[in-house]
Amino acid sequence: MDTYTIIYIIGGLIVGIILGYIIAKSLEKSKASKLILNAKNESKSIIKQAKSDGESIKKDKMLQAKEKFIELKSEHEKVILSRDKKMAEAEKRIRDKESQVSSELSKSKKSTQSLESKIKDYDFRMEFLDKKQEEIEKAHKNQIKQLEVISSLSAEEAKEQLVQSLKEEAKTDAQVFIQDHLEEAKLTAQQEAKKIIINTIQRIGTEEAVDNCVSVFNIESDDVKGRIIGREGRNIRAIEAATGVEIIVDDTPEAIILSCFDSVRREIARLSLHKLVTDGRIHPARIEEIVRKTEKQIEQEIIEVGKRTVIDLGIHGLHPELIKMVGRMKYRSSYGQNLLQHSREVAKLCGVMAAELGLNPKLAKRAGLLHDIGKVPSSETDVETPHAILGMQWAEKHGEKPEVCNAIGAHHDEIEMTTLLSPIIQVCDAISGARPGARRQVLDSYIQRLKDLEDVAFGFTGVKKAYAIQAGRELRVIVESEKVTDDKAASLSFEISQKIQTDMTYPGQVKVTVIRETRAVNIAK
Repeated sequence: MDTYTIIYIIGGLIVGIILGYIIAKSLEKSKASKLILNAKNESKSIIKQAKSDGESIKKDKMLQAKEKFIELKSEHEKVILSRDKKMAEAEKRIRDKESQVSSELSKSKKSTQSLESKIKDYDFRMEFLDKKQEEIEKAHKNQIKQLEVISSLSAEEAKEQLVQSLKEEAKTDAQVFIQDHLEEAKLTAQQEAKKIIINTIQRIGTEEAVDNCVSVFNIESDDVKGRIIGREGRNIRAIEAATGVEIIVDDTPEAIILSCFDSVRREIARLSLHKLVTDGRIHPARIEEIVRKTEKQIEQEIIEVGKRTVIDLGIHGLHPELIKMVGRMKYRSSYGQNLLQHSREVAKLCGVMAAELGLNPKLAKRAGLLHDIGKVPSSETDVETPHAILGMQWAEKHGEKPEVCNAIGAHHDEIEMTTLLSPIIQVCDAISGARPGARRQVLDSYIQRLKDLEDVAFGFTGVKKAYAIQAGRELRVIVESEKVTDDKAASLSFEISQKIQTDMTYPGQVKVTVIRETRAVNIAK
């Protein structure tokens, strides 16, 4: 192809493009005009539809307004009718009241007339009574004058004599009445007290618990003794140093004696020996390790015993330190009686007795359980303080109620009793300690106490014989009738009881009976 042909072709293409562009623009203008026309038609139809919808809504609202107006009008008419009805009823009541008032006015006029007549009659009667009263007073004065002439006494003197005689008679009657009722009250009170104590003792049954200062550790064979002693006695010295317990290894077959006054340390030593013998490894390092573990075990067991005790007795809210002290009582004894067993028994006795007397049994149980916590001191410095005062101080420190603290401190009369709970604790403590078999004493000290009791009686003039009976609970004193009168016998009984109370130490109480008799002997031949 030549150059002209190419130019023609390019020029044709350019002209075609221009024509295509012009045609496309004309088509777009026609489409836009059509769209504008369609939009105008649609807007006209929408406006027409909106006008028709507005007319229908207007008609509906007009109808609703008319209905609401009719409804309000009917309600208003009902209110007006009810008001008219109430006004009619009020007018009727007013007319009735007016008629009633008019009738009462007419009646009051009639009653006024009758009242005036009654007033006149009353005045007449009062005048008549005044006259009669004057006549009676004159007659009374005349009679008094005649009596004064006859008795040669004035009226005032006669009145004083009469009052004096009445006073003496009333005083005598009052003394007789008071004496009778006092004797009856004493008899009744004594009978009721005996009944309550007997019922309390009968309802509480406990096992006898005896503790001592020696424990026996049983072994399978005597070969174990040598292993416990160790080379040159190093094992036994390590055990004694770690536990504070004296270990006695003698010829007793298959037994080792553990001696210590502290039951807790003795129990730690016994359990430690059992673990060492069972394990077979016995040397000083192992001994110290086992003793430490056993001490922790015993400490935990003490807490568990305290918790079980308070749960069994139904006591709640006890301080953890007091629970621990209660658990330590298991390893303490008093006069050979296990302290925890004694405290449990006292708590049960106190609950029963408080219930019989109408007091709070739970509070009584609480005080009964804690009354001897002063016997388990936490340090050596506490030993010098009386156990009742020490227990009271601990109870106060750990938030116990004043009634419980007073009962703990007063159960041995160290302080004054301020509540009814205190004598109950004291009585129940005496009942538990005085029960046969409850406490164990060495025979020699027991016999010596009885001899000392009899010697106290022989220290008074006029005493012929003295016998300590009922295990030292009663002292019978026989006096010479020529030297001791009946009045002196009564005072002698009191003096001997006071001497025993101040000079001797004894559990429970001692009854002093003084016997005086005169004998006249003749022989018929």
